[in-house]
Amino acid sequence: MKLGLLQFFPVRFNVEENLQFIESSLEGCEADLIVLPEMALTGYLFPSREILSKYAEEVPGPSVKRLEKLCKKFHFTLVFGMPEKDGGNIYNSAVAVGPDGYITKYRKLHLFSDEKDFFERGKEPPPIFEVAKAKVGILICFDWIFPEAARMLAILGADIIAHTSNLVLPYAQSAVVTRCIENRIFWVLANRTGSEKEGEKEYVYTGMSRIVDPYGRVLVECLPEDPSLAIVEIEPEMARNKRITPRNDIFQDRRTDVYRLQ
Repeated sequence: MKLGLLQFFPVRFNVEENLQFIESSLEGCEADLIVLPEMALTGYLFPSREILSKYAEEVPGPSVKRLEKLCKKFHFTLVFGMPEKDGGNIYNSAVAVGPDGYITKYRKLHLFSDEKDFFERGKEPPPIFEVAKAKVGILICFDWIFPEAARMLAILGADIIAHTSNLVLPYAQSAVVTRCIENRIFWVLANRTGSEKEGEKEYVYTGMSRIVDPYGRVLVECLPEDPSLAIVEIEPEMARNKRITPRNDIFQDRRTDVYRLQ
């Protein structure tokens, strides 16, 4: 199976330019699954919820349908971030589309900083879907800091986490290695590059998108600032072996009879 990611600088308020960049970058790409950044179609910083609502779309909507055509043409599946409008609500969402069209969506559970002023929190757990006989779960950016999110997906059978991101904290990429080791899963972290400024607020995005295997080995890593398309070949079956030693299984050895979660 071939996993890929596209790291780039989504232009604020310019959906058409971002779609054109995605289409041109993925022209002829040979992969099974490609992950794009969080809010890949619109950029991240918005001056107001009212302006954000002008760029939010229903799912599936025009942009989703356009990327469906790209997936059908080149026979891959995409996971990408975008603002989703549902009635009067706006969600920070990730969408999966493939050669046969729209697959599923996920609304971000853990909102970062001022996202709480712009988006509603998701209420449903992240979905798991199948690509090339591998099970793929979705997370968005700040979800990484909550180990329960990745563990839930791993327990439910995910082999791969598709992680759309606009990371600004300097240690997130390193934490992904830990998540892979503690869950024995593959992880595709697609981050963005560049910076955005709105009034006195400025975010500098850290790039360094990476694909990590179930042993915590970084299979490929992008530079902090450059747009990059990276593709690696993996064996999803590696994620189904949860044994650390012949007598230790990371799931079977959990002491759920002792853990107190409240």
